This record gives sequence, C-alpha cells and structure tokens, in this order.
Amino acid sequence: MKQISSHLFFFLSLVSSTLLLFAHPSSSSRTTFIPSTTTTTHVTLNVSHSLLNTFKVVSFQPSSEPQLLQDEEGVGRGFDKGWATSSLSISIQPRHTLYPAPRHENYASLLSARLARDASRVRSISLRLAMKLSNTTHSLLYPSSSSEVASTDSLSSPVVSGVSQGSGEYFSRLSIGNPPRPYFMVLDSGSDVTWLQCQPCSDCYSQTDPIYDPSSSSSYSSLSCNAPQCGSLEVSACRSGSCLYQVSYGDGSFTVGDFVKESLTFDGSRKVDGVAIGCGHDNEGLFTGSAGLLGLGGGSLSLPAQLNSRSFSYCLVNRDSSDSSTLDFESKPVGANSVFAPLLKSSKVDTFYYVGLQGMNVGGSEVSIPPSLFQLDDSGNGGVIVDSGTAITRLQTQAYQSLRDAFASLTGNLKRATSSISLFDTCYDFSSLSTVRVPTVSFRFEGGREWALPAENYLIPVDSQGTFCFAFAPTSSSPSIIGNVQQQGTRVTYDLSNSRVGFTPGQC
Repeated sequence: MKQISSHLFFFLSLVSSTLLLFAHPSSSSRTTFIPSTTTTTHVTLNVSHSLLNTFKVVSFQPSSEPQLLQDEEGVGRGFDKGWATSSLSISIQPRHTLYPAPRHENYASLLSARLARDASRVRSISLRLAMKLSNTTHSLLYPSSSSEVASTDSLSSPVVSGVSQGSGEYFSRLSIGNPPRPYFMVLDSGSDVTWLQCQPCSDCYSQTDPIYDPSSSSSYSSLSCNAPQCGSLEVSACRSGSCLYQVSYGDGSFTVGDFVKESLTFDGSRKVDGVAIGCGHDNEGLFTGSAGLLGLGGGSLSLPAQLNSRSFSYCLVNRDSSDSSTLDFESKPVGANSVFAPLLKSSKVDTFYYVGLQGMNVGGSEVSIPPSLFQLDDSGNGGVIVDSGTAITRLQTQAYQSLRDAFASLTGNLKRATSSISLFDTCYDFSSLSTVRVPTVSFRFEGGREWALPAENYLIPVDSQGTFCFAFAPTSSSPSIIGNVQQQGTRVTYDLSNSRVGFTPGQC
C-alpha cells in the first residue's frame, strides 16, 4: 500500500495542473464525464485522467457494508434525474465497488483478471450459440429427468468453471421478496433467466449479500411443472409437482434449483409480483460477489419480456470509476445525438440482440471491410450482437485486421509500445503525454448512421505507466460482439417495440 501511495502522490503532482482544466464544481452527485474534443477526423484522449483512474481503482476501498445505492427519491446515486422518465429503475455500478472485492497489486494485474473473465465470456457465447445452431441441448451436457420424481442433483454436474472470479463486470441492485431485501445481481443482456442463490445451499459460492432465504419471503411461491414458464426453460425437471430449472453457460458454470415466482422491487418502492426466477441451490463457477444474474436477453423468460416492457436502457459508467448509473425500463432515447441501429432477429436464437452493422470508419473515412463479414445469415451464423457482459469488442479476423491497419496507418506519428500485451497487438507509449490527438473510430450502421466512440472507449490503459492499447480483438467464431468497453458512457436503449437499438452519448 505504501508503494501505491507513493506512486499516486508522484503522479498527482505531475498531472494536477492538467486535471484542474476538467474540474466541474457541482453540488450534484451526477456522474461526471470528461468530454472529448471532437472533429471530423480526430478526437483528444485525456491520458492523464485515464492514468489517474488506474491508481484510483486499484486503491479503491468499498464501504464495509453493502448498501442500496439510491437516494431518498429512489433514483440511483450518480444518476441525472432529468433522465428519470421510466416507470422502473435500478442502479448499476462497476464490479470493483462491491464488498468484499478481490484486491490487485497493480493495474496490470487487475486488467489481466478482467481479460481472463472476458475470454471466458466470449467462449461461453460462442459455445451456447453453436449448441443452438446444431440443436444440441444443455441436457446432453447436464442430464435431466422428465419424470415426476427427480431431485435437484439430477440437473447438476461436477464440471466447474476455471474462472473462479466470475465473468460479470457490472452489477445492478435489485430488491427481491416480501419484505424486499436488496441484492447485487450481474447485469446480462446475453441471458434470459434471472436467478439468485437460495438457501438451503447444496453448493453456493461467496457473495456480498446474505444468501436469499425463501422461507423469509411471503411472496415466494413454486411454479408447477405444467406452468408455461416451466415449459419455456431449455432444461427442466419435476420434483413433487414443482418445476426445477438448470441454466449452464458453456464454460462449465451452471445454476440449478427451483423455478419459482417472486416479487421484485425497483427504485426503492415500485413492486412487480409473480416474476419467474431461479432459486439456485447448486451454483458453481460463476459471478463471485453477486447474488445471481439479471437476465435481460430477448427470450420469453427474460426480465423485459416478463415485464412486457416495450423498451429498456442502461448506461455503463467507466469501469475504473466508482460512479453508478441506472437500468431503466420503458425508457426512451433522448437528444439529437442519439444514433439508431436496426435490431435484427435470428431465426435460431432469440436471446441475443443482433444489430445491422454495415462497417467501420477510422479518421472520418470508411474502412474497406466486406459487409458480408457482419451479416446474419438465414442459418443463424454470423451477425453482430450488443452484449453487456463482454468487455472487448470482437470482430471477425479479417474485419479486425482491416480496422487495426487503418488505425495504425494514421498513428505513425505516435510512439508504439515495444510489444503486444495479452490479446492486444496494437499498443502505444503515452507515458510522456497528458493528452494526445488520435483518429476517430466509429460504428457505421445500416442506413448510414454513425456512432462515433470517445477516444477512451478504444484506447485503454493496460498499466499505470502510460501504455495504452487499441481495445478491439479478432475472433474466428460467430458472432461479432460489441462489448461494454465500447459502450461506456453511452445510454444504450433497446427499443423493442420499434426493433431498434439507440446509442446516446453521455446520458448516464
């Protein structure tokens, strides 16, 4: 700790004059974003601010007790009340703000852990999609019984994920049961079933909050085996007429337990009864720290579907900050700078949110990428999904190489790092700079609409010494994925009734 403190003191003395330029005195607790200076071809990356955050996140000490991060009006801390037009809202915060959270010696160690979780997440999505397209059910991996007499163990498996710290990077705070008790839940737009760990535990991992006890909730009720919600599960079984569920995530992680109905309470007071969720008694290898998972996917069992929500939105704050934002239901994109992409449907998989991506721009010019690399075909292969759980955007290898080469060709004046770092092959040495001008990077959607990213969403620090890397990565598997690093600081609205996804910068 003494070493971190001395580095931080030295660093602050170097950049204090630069940071004063960005001070915004305010009595509000609203999330503060440092705007990029934007032109047609280039934006300014604030190197000093990004590096300062690397010190802050490593030395961050969460409060000793988990708290529901909402004010007296029920709106999440760090949330601009001017956006509060939705009927249901809950707070979102980065992973490192949970208590207790694993501590890291330095930022490079923290990044390494994040990238390991991210690699697991990408493998999970690819495997789940491949199983869907080949009509392979999860029950072949984790056998279940369709008989009326079954135990929870009949749905479990000895396979355990190798990623002991889980894969969630953003957590929502949701109250469950009657009386309502708050729980940290992983935010996941790539899953449908909402679940949390339940007593009695056959096998439960460590979580921040006390484990949910169904016997203490008057709103808890079982679902029968012939209930439509039970029939919508990919893997289910019966025990004494009650529905059992299993969800597995492709990397060996899974949750098994009773499929039930419970009450969910949003922003402190607004309650929704009878929501089907998993009460997991055997949960292995996933989401250490959280109580469970909040499923926001496109399937019939997802939370948006059960709420009959026409839209929902979230804003993911910078993962190195301690700010929070909100997940809102029935929210609408606002502002003239909102950019919309068509929401596409896969004929094979309804969980993932595919968007019509046409290409990429760098420095104001189109990158030469065949549009076919982004297309979703009739068999369910290919395409581009927007995912809250994946960190680094993955593009098909040919598309990534074209994007990287276009960016590198316009940054020949910048000092390159001596080697690649982890999955990043294009890195720079900004150790002597406080700001730097870099080419713009934009997603170009069908219809010509362009979503320009802030520089900090594609040039990220990999240590606290000034090494920054181009935060995209290649993939040879399907699909391409727009990850949460690129989504940071942007209100992402899933406008389900109009089949589109909106990206609104700064609405956190």
